[in-house]
Amino acid sequence: MDYTTFLWTTFAIFLTMATFSFLYKDNPFYKIAEHLVVGVSAGYFVIILWHNGLVPNLFQRLADGNWYYFWLNSSSPWYLVPALLGLMMWTRFSKKWSWVSRWPMALYIGISAGVAIPVEMSARVNKQLYASMSKISFENFWGVGSFDLFDTASGLAQVFIFIGAISALIYFFFSKEHKGWFGGIATFGIWILMIGFGASFGFTVMHRLSLFINRMQDIKAWGIVAFDNSPAPNPNYGAEYQIVFWLLVILVTLYAVKEIVAHMKTKSTT
Repeated sequence: MDYTTFLWTTFAIFLTMATFSFLYKDNPFYKIAEHLVVGVSAGYFVIILWHNGLVPNLFQRLADGNWYYFWLNSSSPWYLVPALLGLMMWTRFSKKWSWVSRWPMALYIGISAGVAIPVEMSARVNKQLYASMSKISFENFWGVGSFDLFDTASGLAQVFIFIGAISALIYFFFSKEHKGWFGGIATFGIWILMIGFGASFGFTVMHRLSLFINRMQDIKAWGIVAFDNSPAPNPNYGAEYQIVFWLLVILVTLYAVKEIVAHMKTKSTT
């Protein structure tokens, strides 16, 4: 790791620890990391949209036209229509002309809804219905080779999926009071829903833990580069790495001392 890479890696580790500092309380280090994430993300996506959206889909389409003709002599002048709609969106910042932005916004929402709703229905409704109505495999009813309730090739698993889906739907059927056998099915539907929510939550937690482990591994790798002065040291080891580290330590220590002094002054006045 060269010195420039080490500096950027050190900055990344500092931002990681600054983000974790929010576990203590809101502080300037966390605010620095928060503002950097928001600002850099906004700038990054603006550049991505410019180069992947406007340039290939607008400017390159009108490149054979002339600007002093407002690109009307281009072979694809109809691309001026979405360009004009995009410009109309900017009237949102004017109190007098903000109503103009409602037209492109209405078109955008209408087209997006028309495209998204069939896709969502197909992915989240139709395919789920098809999966719950698959043909039961009586040949492998108890599993392939051995009893396995969770084997997707098992007919028993298919029956369980069907019963679980019906029970979860019955729980949301409020036209009949949840009592007796109907209430028992609805209660089983609650168990199915809780299993689904628990699995989703567990997957989210594991995903966040994997990110946390990755950051800890980066910190460990950074520490090896900065402090590996063993008999077989890192070939890129240098005193300047520790200088950067101790500067960060001094910065954090000064902030901690400032917090302690402020707390003591507040306590003495009360």
